[in-house]
Amino acid sequence: MSPPAAAAPSAPLIELNNICKTYNAGLPNEAEVLHGVSLRIGRGEFAALIGPSGSGKSTLLNIIGLLERMTTGSYRIEGDEVVGLNDAALTLRRRSTLGFVFQFHHLLPAFSALENVTLPALMREGRITPTQRERARAVLAAVGLSDAMSKRPGELSGGMQQRVAIARALVLEPPLVLADEPTGNLDTASSDEVFALMRRMHAQLHTSFLIVTHDPRLAARCDRVLELVDGRLVHGTTAAG
Repeated sequence: MSPPAAAAPSAPLIELNNICKTYNAGLPNEAEVLHGVSLRIGRGEFAALIGPSGSGKSTLLNIIGLLERMTTGSYRIEGDEVVGLNDAALTLRRRSTLGFVFQFHHLLPAFSALENVTLPALMREGRITPTQRERARAVLAAVGLSDAMSKRPGELSGGMQQRVAIARALVLEPPLVLADEPTGNLDTASSDEVFALMRRMHAQLHTSFLIVTHDPRLAARCDRVLELVDGRLVHGTTAAG
């Protein structure tokens, strides 16, 4: 009797192959900022993307986030190629797959914390159902803001505002959260608090995180570190400890 066939490995959550990005193609100021970048992010990973200023980190994150198109290369999300999709299809894929946290939280100042967290559902569905509102309440409670749901951003500390932004990124349970310098505007204590929160939510929800950071302390606490230098991925290591 033949042994059972081994299970096929699951496809990576995202897979980029030979990504290049050129600005102002064909003009005297043409500049290629990404040179053949290839990487994979698996389900449930918690990875950091590091590199000096001007290395192409933000451009790469924007391409992964479907906010910017690559010049050449292949990009698959959950096994599906996204190159060639029109803007409407890219928007749908972005809303269904990705959550975003930025250095500046981009909360709407006239909206309460709860209203800010319900915005992704409103954008995706065109309305907010009672179930979605309760989900937003539950996520805000999970990030420690049970008592601040009715407060507007101006009434919250910087760390609390970033907690709202993390709740907003997670409310629709995306497979991947992209965080661009999420602690870059915070003091050391608030940075540690926000980073610990992301690690806790990662453990609870098994959501993948890719975090751009200039802070070597935080990068060292990620499970994997990807380094981009002059538009090239020079290595991706497993962080110690």
